[in-house]
Amino acid sequence: MRFFIATLFFVSPLLFFSTVQAQGTSTAQPLLSTIKLTVGSHTVIAEVAQTPEQRERGLMHRFTLPNGHGMLFVFERPQPLSFWMKNTPAPLSIAFIDERGTILNIRDMTPNDDKTLHRSQGNALYALEVRKGWFDEQGIKAGASVRGLPPAAKQ
Repeated sequence: MRFFIATLFFVSPLLFFSTVQAQGTSTAQPLLSTIKLTVGSHTVIAEVAQTPEQRERGLMHRFTLPNGHGMLFVFERPQPLSFWMKNTPAPLSIAFIDERGTILNIRDMTPNDDKTLHRSQGNALYALEVRKGWFDEQGIKAGASVRGLPPAAKQ
């Protein structure tokens, strides 16, 4: 019995501190609600980031993104958009999409690059991030259609 109590006394703080450390180091956004988008003839399951806080955090601190999954950033109005990869270790591609659901341009982004801005070529209402290279692999280019988009974010 004394061994059990001594072990519990010794192990419990270690479990507590390792749990706190693991929680403290992960600042990734919890999974957001998802929607099913059709990009060209392909399906993407996208988390929807529509509040300023959700859009600011985005996919930061996530190391992987499953194939066919992504994050859709929804803005209040069409506007020039720019994204960077600060604190984002997963390699991503981004498509900027106008209010009609047409892809304006697509950019591949380098993990953790906090200096390069990736800009929309025109006014975009949406941006869709997926695993780097996904658009190329599916043959999706600027001018392709995206269906299933939600309405503009509320102000």
